[in-house]
Order: sequence, then C-alpha cells, then structure tokens
Amino acid sequence: MKEIYTLADLQKWKAHTKAPIRLGVLGNPVAHSLSPQMQNAALEKCGLGMRYARFEIDSAELESALESLRQLDFVGINLTIPHKIAALALMDEADETARRVGAVNTIKVDDGKLRGFNTDGKGFARAIREEFSVDLRDLRIFVIGAGGAARAIALQCAKENCERLVIANRDLEKANQLVETLRGFFSGPRVLGPVARLQAIGFEETVLRFQIGNIDLVVNATPLGLNRGDAAPIPARLLAPHLMVYDTVYAKGPTAFVSGAIAAGARAASGLSMLLHQGALAFEIWFDRAAPVDVMRKALL
Repeated sequence: MKEIYTLADLQKWKAHTKAPIRLGVLGNPVAHSLSPQMQNAALEKCGLGMRYARFEIDSAELESALESLRQLDFVGINLTIPHKIAALALMDEADETARRVGAVNTIKVDDGKLRGFNTDGKGFARAIREEFSVDLRDLRIFVIGAGGAARAIALQCAKENCERLVIANRDLEKANQLVETLRGFFSGPRVLGPVARLQAIGFEETVLRFQIGNIDLVVNATPLGLNRGDAAPIPARLLAPHLMVYDTVYAKGPTAFVSGAIAAGARAASGLSMLLHQGALAFEIWFDRAAPVDVMRKALL
C-alpha cells in the first residue's frame, strides 16, 4: 500500500485482493493526516477486511475523484482541506447538518450514490468535553475562521446554546454571513452586559484584546499551523491564563498556537481529540455499528 495515492491512481485503479482499499481521506495537503492509522486500527479490530488510505487531490480534481470512487465500490470517504465546502454540491444526498453547515467531511457510498454528512461539530463537542471537562453550553466561545470546519463548530456551539459566540475572520463579510445563519439560535433572553451574545469581528488587535477578556474558549478553525512557517492565528501576546485554547490543527508535537497558549498560562489542546471523535462518528456512519474508540485513540497516540 502506498503512502499517498493520486487521481491518476484512481483512474487506473486495481483493487488489492487482500484487504482492498475501500475507504480513504481526500485532501491537499494530506500527507500529515493521521486518519489512516486510526481507521485501519478500527477496521482490524472489527474484523472488516478492508483498508483506508490517503488521496492527494487538488480542488480541480475533486469531481473526477468522487466519480471514480463512486464506480470503484468504495465504502466511504473523509474530506479535509480544501474540499469540504465544494463537495456539498457534488452529493446525491446530504443530511441536514451538512446542508446547514454548507460543508461535507464524510461521505458514504451507498449503491453508487454519494451521501454527505458532517461529523465535525459533534466531534468538536466531544473533544472539548474530553480535553477540558466542560460542555459547550457553559462557555463563551471565540471561533477563528469562517470556512468548513468553522461553520460546523459554530453551528454546534449554537445548537448547544453556548453562553456567547464570536466569529473572527480576516474577511469580515464571511464572518457576518456565518453569524446571520446562526441568529435564530441566539434570540433568547440571556443578558451579558456590554457584549453581544453573537458577534462577528475582524482582526484589529484592540478588538481582539477586548473580546478575549469576555471569552472562555478560543478555537482555531483555520488551516494556520499546518505548515511549519505559518503565523499563529492570533498573536500569543493576546492570550491569557483564564482561557482554554483549542487548535483544530494537529501535528506530531504541540502546534505553535498551543505552545503559545501554554506559555501564556492557558490550558490548551491540539486537534487530535477532534480527529478521533469525528472519525469515530464517520466509522459509525459507514458501518452502522459502534466504533472502537479506545482502539482508535491508542492508534493516534
């Protein structure tokens, strides 16, 4: 089995007779993905005679890749950057969460049909509970980003009736658009003094500093940190000891954002726990059975 497959591989695909590849993750970049070791451990534990692999697929190749997978008797697919939003329009069916988020991270191939789901939000909620022993409903939450992962996380926070939700994005219009889709969840009578319960902001430092004084949990839901030279999503000097910081990006060691948060005295965690829980939810969609979460966690760690 290769480390990474491409569209060219799919178009001349020959299934391996022993434990054929029938699952995978599509993205670009994809070499960093730990999904194969987690999902292959689960497949082996459950006695399912198939394998899960990485596929490096460019944005322009996504439609062709999905069409190939439809024809090749694949069971399912995960999607990562940059495909989650674009994939929604390519589904034959999508569940309510995927439609509402406007993004797909899990596909089940069902009798030749592509059925889209989004497990990011529920996976995020379980990860926060695991890392910080607290539920989203009890938190004031600051989400950095307005892409596919950010949309799923923000919707989950809204559904769980979080105390407060702030969306920060360099493109303020995108942040405002996301906020407007969530407005109905925040029409209740809670009063939080001088700060709005639901708000979109840009990246001016004075605005960020004020918001962080009125926040419990900061979430990086952007790709910043995937590459070694990336700047932190917000400057570490703005972080404070009262915060919990969650970086949806994961790496072999702490990301720069997690390291900066710890140095500032905050509690912090990387995205491995979210990867685990959204992956377990995907496994359950594909096979309609409970995922061996402990086996998957051990494989990741």
